[in-house]
Order: sequence, then C-alpha cells, then structure tokens
Amino acid sequence: MIGKIKKGRSFGGCIRYVTQKDDAKIIASEGVLLGTAEEMARSFRWQCLLNPDVTKPVGHIALSFKPEDAPRLTDAFMARLAGEYLELMGIRNTQFIVVRHHGTDNPHCHIVFNRVDFDGKVISDSNDFRRNERVTKMLKEKYSLTYSEGKQAVKTEKLHASDKVKYEIYRAVKEALRSADTWKEFQNKLLKMGVEMEFKYKGNTNEVQGIRFIKDNQSFKGSEIDRSFSWSRLDAALERNHAVAQENDVSRMQPWHEQNHGFAIGNLIEVTGTGSLFMPPAAPSEDEREAERLRRKKKRKRGRNL
Repeated sequence: MIGKIKKGRSFGGCIRYVTQKDDAKIIASEGVLLGTAEEMARSFRWQCLLNPDVTKPVGHIALSFKPEDAPRLTDAFMARLAGEYLELMGIRNTQFIVVRHHGTDNPHCHIVFNRVDFDGKVISDSNDFRRNERVTKMLKEKYSLTYSEGKQAVKTEKLHASDKVKYEIYRAVKEALRSADTWKEFQNKLLKMGVEMEFKYKGNTNEVQGIRFIKDNQSFKGSEIDRSFSWSRLDAALERNHAVAQENDVSRMQPWHEQNHGFAIGNLIEVTGTGSLFMPPAAPSEDEREAERLRRKKKRKRGRNL
C-alpha cells in the first residue's frame, strides 16, 4: 500500500481525471452531490466559498496496492481502507469521493477531498508526507497487506516519462555511492551513467545549499528523488565511504603479523640506512632480569677476590 499526495486549485480538472475513465467507479463519498463531473466539481466549489482565501483547496490522494492483494480488495474493503486512511490522516468533517480504477496491475483508488471542511476551516497539510508514510505502514500491518520490494524492484517501463527518469537517477546514485568516496569520483561515475549533477549555492557564496540531478533534459532536486539524496546526507555518505577507504588502505599497508595479531603501527622502528621495518626486541621478563642481576653480582664479587 502506497499513498501519493497532491494539492491543486481545480476540482473540475481533478474530478474529470479520476472519474472519466471507462473503468472508473465511485465506491464511497461524503457530502458531495453525485452526478456528472461538472456537477460534482460545482458541489466542491460551493463549500470552498466558506473560506475563499484557500488558494489550493483540492486534495488528491492515490492509494495503490500490490497485485498480490488483489483477491482481497473488494470495492467494500478498498472503501474501508480509504476511510480509515482519511481518519488516521486527520482528514475528516469534509467532502470526499473515492474512485476505483482497474486499468493497471496494481489495484488502486483515487481520493478527492475538500481541504475546506464543513465548518470553513482548512484541513492542515503539515507534515502530510511523513504522516502518509506512517499511516500506510499502520494499515499494512493491521490488515497484513503486502509490502513493496522497494525502488530497486520498480519496473520502469510501466512508469510515466518523468517517474521513469527519477527511478533511473535513483539507481544511478545508488550505484555510484557503492564505491565513490569523494564528490569528484561520485560525479564522474554519474556522468558515465548519463546523469549530471549540480550544486545549489547560498547567494553569491561558495556555501553549498542543495543539489540537483539532470537526465534526459529533466531536472530534479536530490530530495525529490529520495529523502536520503539531499546534499547533507550524500555528503555524510561520501565521508563515511572515505573513512572506510582510508581504514582499508592502512590495513593493506600493515605487515601480515600486525593484521593478524593486532600490533600497533606505532611500535615499529625504522633501521637507519636500510629503509626496512623491524619489530623492537621484546622486553626481558622479570625472571630474566633477576638472573642477569645475579650474574653481574657474581662477576663483581670474583673481581674483588682477585
């Protein structure tokens, strides 16, 4: 189960998009005069008059499910999931319609709701993307829905053009991060995969503020591709890669006995003129020091008796 959230200005355009497909079916609604696309849009617009200052009153959420869940997803169950999703998201006391589509392998529905509620108050969109992730996870766990395999498993040939480019950039960045440990190396690896990279600077300074990726004449902010692709997070990832690479280099330079027995590099001494490294002689044990003391004492005693 995945939720994609959008906000807009035109109820007419949004409702025509979700309802005027051959397989479209309204499976739930609240407070909307059902009829033609224009009649429904007019019903939404009337409510917007309660708060005409809201510039983007259209809420549009697409809920998509894995093909493995299709046998369970009756219209009634999908409508129930959509209703619970809205409640958990705090989208309540307002108009909405839930429209189901059947034209793809992934069962999905579209929710169109009014961000101006029945009392004329604005439904908050604060942190809605983060709440969306939390809510969809809760519903997946509650109803044992199938989890996505992640972005690496997406079939890009089925995506729209811009989404296809996003996933191609995602895969390229992931691949470059596997071995790059500097920004220059990272950039070169991306270029070999057809992806350009640009920094965004703060004002007229050299302080980096953000990052963009460009492919096939389409440009996206790093965070638009994935939240982990912001400049600060990529910089931290490259720094970690660099630290690991340095540790590996030191390990390769150490003699075999040090790698396996943990002797410190600082314990090595250089023999002048040879350029070679030797371990310093081991310190004598306490018994050996005592034996040497007695040997010297006897030697001095013999010298006095002569």
